[in-house]
Amino acid sequence: MKNIAKLTLFFSLTFTILYLAAILLALLSAWIDFVRYIPIEARPALNIMELAWNALPPVIYLSILLVLSYSARRYIPIPLAILNILVLGCIFYMGSSYGISRAGAVEVHFRPVAALQAEPGLILSRSSNAMILLRESGDVWGPRVVSIPGQPLIYQEVPQGPGNTILTLPPLPFADLTPWFIRSLNIDFSLNAAELKNRLEYSLLSFAVYAFALILLLASMRSVLGLSRWPFANLLLGALVFRGIAALEAFLNTREINTMIDSFLPGVLPPEFITPAVFGVMALFVIFYTMLIRIVRPRRSEDAF
Repeated sequence: MKNIAKLTLFFSLTFTILYLAAILLALLSAWIDFVRYIPIEARPALNIMELAWNALPPVIYLSILLVLSYSARRYIPIPLAILNILVLGCIFYMGSSYGISRAGAVEVHFRPVAALQAEPGLILSRSSNAMILLRESGDVWGPRVVSIPGQPLIYQEVPQGPGNTILTLPPLPFADLTPWFIRSLNIDFSLNAAELKNRLEYSLLSFAVYAFALILLLASMRSVLGLSRWPFANLLLGALVFRGIAALEAFLNTREINTMIDSFLPGVLPPEFITPAVFGVMALFVIFYTMLIRIVRPRRSEDAF
């Protein structure tokens, strides 16, 4: 009972703190992108619920990884750790998803902030093209000078395009120094968040089976966090494994892969259960392999399977 209480408390605090921090960081990042657009009419709508959806998958991955590391360092038995994380993960993952979907009906958006005003001479650039505004930035009809590589400067007294449409101003340029590893993570987790949202809107059963299978697969990696006597090395190895699972999740959710798997199993499973079935088989394989390792290798009394 004491181990269960420890894991429950640690998981609850970890998930709550990480989720709040992720939403705050997402709001900050979205606000930075939000203020880049001038005039204010050109700014996209900012939906808080959408940010909450995108923050959920990385938070559940990181929470389970940290809890698995905690259980390994505290020598909590593997079956107890897997079962506890499976139950808590499903509760928090499904509960948060359902709460976001219900709160999304309110359609909470940011109120527009005051338009950014700049003096004449503001230079906006995109893809080596530059635009110099000759009046205040709030004047969308104002004249401007356009610079295109390899061409002479173009003076536009009235910035109109084909069909007499107003040419939109590009956002203020900021250098994107985000490493590719982080950007690839963001892409995979965004795709996974969209899949989770679509499943919840399509069918509660499809959503529940998918979440259960995913969390079971993540929880089954408990043995990875106890491979060596160095907890930090185990944590890094576990992070690499979880990164691979996130990429696998995004890969399996593509329509082409689902269609290919379904062609090998015609009529055996509905299409929406193909990815959860793969997760479940992988989880059972890892658990079975862990049991064999515990039987062959001399067991430590404080970490018996």
